[in-house]
Amino acid sequence: MDRMYRYQRYFYDLTRKFYLLGRDRLITEIGIEPGENVLEIGCGTARNLILLARKHPDARFFGLDASAAMLQTARAKIDARGLDNIALANALAGDFAFDKTFALAEKFDAVFFSYAVSIIPPWRESLENALANLKPGKTLYIVDFFDQRDLPRWFRKMLQSWLRQFHVAYPEELLPFFRELEAQGAGEIKITPLYRRYALLAKFTKAM
Repeated sequence: MDRMYRYQRYFYDLTRKFYLLGRDRLITEIGIEPGENVLEIGCGTARNLILLARKHPDARFFGLDASAAMLQTARAKIDARGLDNIALANALAGDFAFDKTFALAEKFDAVFFSYAVSIIPPWRESLENALANLKPGKTLYIVDFFDQRDLPRWFRKMLQSWLRQFHVAYPEELLPFFRELEAQGAGEIKITPLYRRYALLAKFTKAM
């Protein structure tokens, strides 16, 4: 991951705004109360965390990423804005814990992935771990690429071919994974397609 983002981190935010669609909608839809702890998995340069921390100064935000290089850029951005309600950790999505990684006494009040599931090979284990670190009754949010089924075929093929060059792909078993959890009584899933299924916004509310 550090090799991939060693140089990309310097222009990551500038380029990603053109095709990581739906991130701002996700930010507006995360319900956050004062004093709550919110985690972003795969936080990158902390773009989303900074927006949330400014919007909710009385909440606390946490970010983890597998790339130490990306976190170096994230810390510099956070420090430059004088934000003291964001903490970062270098960790894998499938191997973190609210207590051991962030020294918290309780699980998170919200967890979200922003264009991270599609780039994590063990995405299923990562989602299971995210849910294990989420309080009952609280919500896991995902914004990411969808199947692009409603877009022109030529555009869909070109986009997916381009994404594969960066090892990015929509996991076709993502929705069946959540439907299975729902059938087991583990929670409730809501899927909202965005931009003719270019992307999706998923909300899985964990059972009490």
